[in-house]
Amino acid sequence: MAWHDEAVFYHIYPLGLTGAPKQNSYEEPVHRLNTLIPWISHIREIGCNALYIGPLFESVGHGYETTDYKKLDCRLGDNKDLTNFVAECHRQGIRVILDGVFNHTGRDFFAFQDIKKNRENSPYKDWYCNVNFWGNNEYNDGFSYQNWGGYDLLIKLNQHNPAVQNYICDVIRFWVKEFDIDGIRLDAADVMEFDYMRALRQVAEEVKSDFWLMGEVIHGDYTRWVNENTLHSVTNYHLHKALYSGHNDHNFFEIAHTVKRLYEMGGNRPDGLKLYNFVDNHDVERIYTKLTNKAHFAPVHILLYTLPGVPSIYYGSEFGIEGRKERYSDDSLRPALQLSDFSDAQKANPCTRLVAALGKIRQAHKALSYGDYQELLLMNRQYAFSRSNGKETVVITVNNDDSDYVMTIPAGPYPAYVGALSGQRVDAVDGRIVVNVKANAGEIWVPVTDGEALKAGEMEAAEEKTIKEKQTEQPVPQAEAAATDEETAESENTTDSYEHVKELREETVFHEKNTESDEETQAFERGKIAGLQEAILAMMEKNGPVTDQMRRDVMENVYHDSLINWVKSFR
Repeated sequence: MAWHDEAVFYHIYPLGLTGAPKQNSYEEPVHRLNTLIPWISHIREIGCNALYIGPLFESVGHGYETTDYKKLDCRLGDNKDLTNFVAECHRQGIRVILDGVFNHTGRDFFAFQDIKKNRENSPYKDWYCNVNFWGNNEYNDGFSYQNWGGYDLLIKLNQHNPAVQNYICDVIRFWVKEFDIDGIRLDAADVMEFDYMRALRQVAEEVKSDFWLMGEVIHGDYTRWVNENTLHSVTNYHLHKALYSGHNDHNFFEIAHTVKRLYEMGGNRPDGLKLYNFVDNHDVERIYTKLTNKAHFAPVHILLYTLPGVPSIYYGSEFGIEGRKERYSDDSLRPALQLSDFSDAQKANPCTRLVAALGKIRQAHKALSYGDYQELLLMNRQYAFSRSNGKETVVITVNNDDSDYVMTIPAGPYPAYVGALSGQRVDAVDGRIVVNVKANAGEIWVPVTDGEALKAGEMEAAEEKTIKEKQTEQPVPQAEAAATDEETAESENTTDSYEHVKELREETVFHEKNTESDEETQAFERGKIAGLQEAILAMMEKNGPVTDQMRRDVMENVYHDSLINWVKSFR
């Protein structure tokens, strides 16, 4: 187990968040990075324990055309600012990974400048791919070269060159020694040479035993990059697409099938692929913009925090801000924000409240980090699964329909569950729980053990002790109070699904006892139940394949009112 196995990431694009100029004039440092220090406590308060921040180093414009790998971009400050920033993150229990733009450099990088000056006589002429002194480029340099993405601004490094490998490996050593970082996200990892990445992995294991390498990979078989010799993780663009389109199209099958394919890619093992999950980032539109129905923000994020993988929140999306991708600019995806404008967000903003609660729940329940994945129910608009690590089984239910939906799902060996978000308690009957999943919402059901609900928002004792020693104790999160306060769980505003089911069963038993002699009445009642069950199965078949488990769930539900609600849930 390593820190990144239990990470909940926050992602910052610093040049955007700080409002830095779009172009670098290479003048005296402006200490904008220091303005992000208040964000560190915000990151912690919404339940994140890791930060991915970048790009940070000297560059021409957007940060990915590197000028100097060993110097903080002067638009953000100086190296001392970055050292202090990482130290403050560590003080508050936040791990830090930086952007490593090691596939290409900018035109102001020293090696490229030497080629411009000395041409064929430059000792760096083999540092880049396909340098041709008989060609030319859009800058009229009198030679051509291989670029990244069709942009001559980004010159492709020759990653087979031992001198290039050694230089970049020394950069990683420098970053750890100078700034004490905990990992690197490799930009454009999907076009990097595998031997190059293997060299980077060796250095990662040299500098820190738990140093994390995560790569930007868009498509393909992720196991090509994630293995013992190259990277620990990659960006999960497959799930990113499924999460928003699966809601926009009311198609949970897309999400579930994507999860199954990725999970099997890792060998169906809890210790298999630990992909970097996200719903938006600095290159794609904000999730709140992508969603056709904004209410789907809730089930989308419940899935983000509970499906296998490492969840990440892109700065500002916890407030539900929008950002639309433009044809020639990503500026709207990378806005400058003032944290003071969101000072009451955890109380007043439902998006922020949800994200904060999910962060605490994720950290409290290790089954969400290490547990296996088992699909329990799957329909176009409803989805349930469990995560179990042998010590605890957590059940997740989500609903993308505009109406509530009653689910009957396996409960494992536990007598009862508590909704970590709502505080609602449901008792298990015959190894199953019956829960009402609210419209366009979801719940994380945690087991009750020895009469007490497992605490939502509880952190590992060692982490808690370290944080308390270094700062004032945090207030108990709202989600934790809800999950651990039995009075809240039994409040007037909480609907107890089990009590409803119990009443239905009592009514059925009473009816049967008083009509034992009336075979016609009994046959009539059984016919009504069978008719409802057949109708539900027929509706399910219209929405997609009906699994054996789905069919059993229908046939085992013999309660008239519950079946009626089930019929009404179809649209």
